[in-house]
Parts: sequence; structure tokens; C-alpha cells
Amino acid sequence: MTDRKGLHGLKDATAVVGIGQTPFAKRLDEDEKTLACRAVLAALDDAGIAPGEVDALASFTMEETDEVELAKAVGLGDLTFFSKVGYGGGGSCATVAHLAAAIASGQASVGVAWRSRKRGSGPRPWTNTTVQLPTPAQWTRPFGLLRPADEIAMLTRRYMHEYGATRDHLFNVALACRNRANQNPAAVMYDRPLTREMYMTSRWISEPLCLFDNCLETDGALACVVVSRERARDCAKTPVYVHSAAQGLPAQHHGMVNYWNDDPLTGPAWTAARHLWKHADITPEDVDVAQIYDAFTALIPLSLEGYGFCGRGEGGAFTEGGALEIGGRLPVNTGGGGLSEAYVHGFNLITEGVKQLRGTSTAQVPGAATCLVTAGEGVPTSALLLTNRS
Repeated sequence: MTDRKGLHGLKDATAVVGIGQTPFAKRLDEDEKTLACRAVLAALDDAGIAPGEVDALASFTMEETDEVELAKAVGLGDLTFFSKVGYGGGGSCATVAHLAAAIASGQASVGVAWRSRKRGSGPRPWTNTTVQLPTPAQWTRPFGLLRPADEIAMLTRRYMHEYGATRDHLFNVALACRNRANQNPAAVMYDRPLTREMYMTSRWISEPLCLFDNCLETDGALACVVVSRERARDCAKTPVYVHSAAQGLPAQHHGMVNYWNDDPLTGPAWTAARHLWKHADITPEDVDVAQIYDAFTALIPLSLEGYGFCGRGEGGAFTEGGALEIGGRLPVNTGGGGLSEAYVHGFNLITEGVKQLRGTSTAQVPGAATCLVTAGEGVPTSALLLTNRS
């Protein structure tokens, strides 16, 4: 049975009331656990909530700091809910969704989601090809198709062939993210402008993806605090409500290239989007700003289509005319995103969405009241619709 708030009462039933982060850099001296603790404590301080009140945690895979160690180190109370979502960057938004569901259903009262990563100075997961051997991928990957960059390159080439998208469209994405990072002192690429000439003459990483089509490799950690709508009213900062949330794993999905599917260009975003909009009171036309997962530039045109901002095959053209910039049709990744702020598997997109709806972003969209946040496209994914409207 549903109520006026929507499925299981999730709509606007919870809010993000605290966010925290460490610095971002190519190399930080502290280990991942220490970075995680610093981010969580900063988020709790931002919310005005004591560590002992936390009774729920959510994280996602490739997170080396587990619940037991974090709870001991930070001084959390008894935990009654904890989850870990799979599929790399596809799990980022799902952490907030899981906490929202737990709190709305009475499983917990104060939840913390976090991400800590030493991707810049730590081990590189895709340089060791033997990691693929114990997985089903050993039977299905074409020879040499080992890195996410290679898989997305194949998907990008197909997209360019089918719909006439060009490298200029990919540059539009990279430029919008870099322009926002140039306004953000916390961004790794702060005060480092990008030009079309720099983009077009940069080295290939996996053709047609060049250096600037690929995300950064970064050390850093972030966290956010989720509580009930009622409790959020008493917190110090502007509550940012979880209006709708979704996960998406389409039928017959396979890897980032999706080559077992009849239509590889209809990825997990399409599945997540159907559920996300079904349980929302707003539509794509109502979204003021979007934080779209950008491990690679090509994911943004694909996501623009999947989440309904334009028609099939129109994602490249959507980027034209400054559409992704402040003042454009849909400002995106206003902190710089994974391409130019930091790559922490998309968690910085969540915190940037909160900043936009608090009115505290370094590249503030005037009057922003609704924000879409997405997780990794090409993998089983998740998404959030956030609002500051009570």
C-alpha cells in the first residue's frame, strides 16, 4: 500500500543534512581509513549531530574501510542498518537511497554514507590483467579489452557511428566540467583552463577517447548524513530532501560495452530513469541542475538521453551552444565532476548536488531547487532526485 508520498513513503521523507570532504589531490599522505574518518566527522559536524547518534552506514564496493573499523574509529553507537552496494561507481547514489529507505521504514534514525579512495597514489585496479581471470569476463571479453576506458571507447565509437556525434561534442562536456573546476578552489584542476586546441591535440588513451575524455585519478574522501524529514527541520543547514531514488540493472546487461544486448546504446540509465521519474512529482523539464557521472565524457550524452533530457541520438547535439554551462539548458557537474574536480567514484556529485540546493556551490545556479544526481552509466547504476522544497 502506498501513501501520498509515493512508494513506501520514500518521497521527501528523508533529507541530507550534513556533508563533509577531505582535500583532493593526486597524492595524500593519510591512508584510506583516516581519510574516511575525517570526511565522516566533517559531515556530522556540518549536520550538528554527534557520532554516537549514528545507527546506519552505507558504502559501495572498492571501499577498503569497513563498517566495523569506521564505527570504532569515529565512535559510532549501535548500528541497526548497514549496506554495501556493488558495481563500482554505479553504487554511489544507491548508498543514499538505502539510507533513505532504512530511515523511512524505521530501521534507523541517522545514516552516514561515505567514500574514501586513494586512486591517485594507491594501486591501479586496471593495470593488472590477472584480476579478470577469476571472473566470468575471462570467457566473454575480446582479446585486449581489459580497461573501462577500452570498453567505453567501443561504446563511444558505436554512438558516433550511429548518430553522428563528434569529438567536438565530447569536448563540450570536458570544457563545461573544466570551466566549473576553474571556479572551485577545492578542485584538482582549479585554475587550469582547457582549450579546444589542448583537447584536440592531446594523446589518445583509447581511441576515440583522448586524455581529457578520461576522469582524474585522485586521493580523497567524502561523506553525507541522512535523517528523517522531521529531524531535518531542526538541523542547522538547509535540508536537501531525497525526492526520488532508483537503481537500474537492465535485462541481459553485460559489462560496460553491453555487447550481448540488442541495443548497446540503451544502458542502465534508461532502466533507472523509468523508476526514478515514475515516483517523482517532477519531470526532466523541472530539473534546474544535474550532476551526471563523468568517468568518461561520452557518458554524459548517453545519460542525457537515458534520463529523458533529449531524444534518442540527440545527446551530442544537446551539448552545443553552451547548454551544459551555467546559464545553459542544463548546467552539469558544477563542482567540476570526475573529469576536473576529483574522481571518487561519483560521490562528489552527491555533495555538489547538496551544495547547489543549499545555495553554497562555487558555481551556483541561481534559484536552483531541483537537482538530478546520477551514478555510473554502463554499469548497474543508481540515481537521486534532490530538492530543497519542503
